[in-house]
This record gives sequence, C-alpha cells and structure tokens, in this order.
Amino acid sequence: MGYGWAAGASTDEAGRFGTDGFYAALGRAFVTMCAVVPALFLIEVIDVALGPGTLDVAGGIIPHSIEGIDGILFSPFLHDGWEHLYGNAVPLILLGTFVLAGGVRRFIWSTVLIMLVAGIGVWFIGESGTVVVGASGVIFGYLGLLLARGLVERSWWNFAVALFIGLLYWYQLFNVLPTDQRISWQGHLLGLVGGVLAAIFFRRR
Repeated sequence: MGYGWAAGASTDEAGRFGTDGFYAALGRAFVTMCAVVPALFLIEVIDVALGPGTLDVAGGIIPHSIEGIDGILFSPFLHDGWEHLYGNAVPLILLGTFVLAGGVRRFIWSTVLIMLVAGIGVWFIGESGTVVVGASGVIFGYLGLLLARGLVERSWWNFAVALFIGLLYWYQLFNVLPTDQRISWQGHLLGLVGGVLAAIFFRRR
C-alpha cells in the first residue's frame, strides 16, 4: 500500500505544472527524445550507404500492397533524405518531450496507437504505387494528443504547449490537406486523429 501511494503521488506531482517532479520529468523526457533523433540519423546513414532509398523501399508503406504492409511499423523510422529528416527532427523532439513527460507507459501506448492509426490508414487510402516514409504522422499525432489532452484532462499546460508549437509550425498544418503530391497528407491527418484517440483512451483519470 505504501509503495503504491508513493508512486501515485509522484505521478500526480509530475503532472502538475511548476512542481519539482514536473521539471524533473520534463528534463528526463527531453534527454530521452534527444537520444532518439540520432538513432534516426544513423538509420539514414545506413540507407545512404546501401544506396539512397534502399531502406525506404524495403521498410516504407506501399499502399494496397501486401509487400508494403510492414511499413506500418517501420516507416516512421525512415526518411526520404536529409532534408526530410532535418524537417522532422526538431518538432519530434519538442512534441515528444511533452508527451513523454506525461508518463512512459502512456507515451509508449500512445505512440503505438498513433503509428497504427496513421499507418493502417495510409495503407488503405494512400496513393497506389507510392512509398510512404517519415515520422510526420507521429509528429502530427503528438500534436493532436497534446491538444486533446489539454481538453479531456483539463490540462491547460498541455493545450498551451500544443498551441505554441502549432503557431511555430502553422504552415505545416496545411499538410493535412492534399496540397502537395509529394507529401502524404493522409498520414498527417490520420496521425492527428490517432493522437486525439490516444489522449482519450490513455487519459489520466
């Protein structure tokens, strides 16, 4: 009983803005996300060494193709060149930090749900003959998660963070619409939906 109470108290403190537990959780989450991004760069180095696009074709989502269904799990770790990866790195660190600070278990389950919703959706409604890669779906998922979490948990801190980052990257929000044939708007839109669902399913009660 004593251990359970202490763990619950620690979790509550970490969720309250301005507490020592909150800043400690935020710091740990930031360090963790900063460690994730170099791993993505390493994967891109391997892809370039094998021949640009080799891993993308092998692990990307190929809509309507059985061969490309495994990309639902692998595509968020792959990118179409350095520019694509650079564009995703900073928002992934920022949004991922605040999502992870809400709890490791919730972060993992939320990320899995976002990947599944975005990936399966892209496989069903994406353009045939294309290869879809990138962490953008997960990024939009984290954005949707923070916005929805601010509402369902009445956590105005999460809502404010998502709103602030949304203002920083407002021009990217148009990518949930079919404005560019080279961009998988389906992955962005469905990632956003997956994030909202994650905020509802894994909300703190």
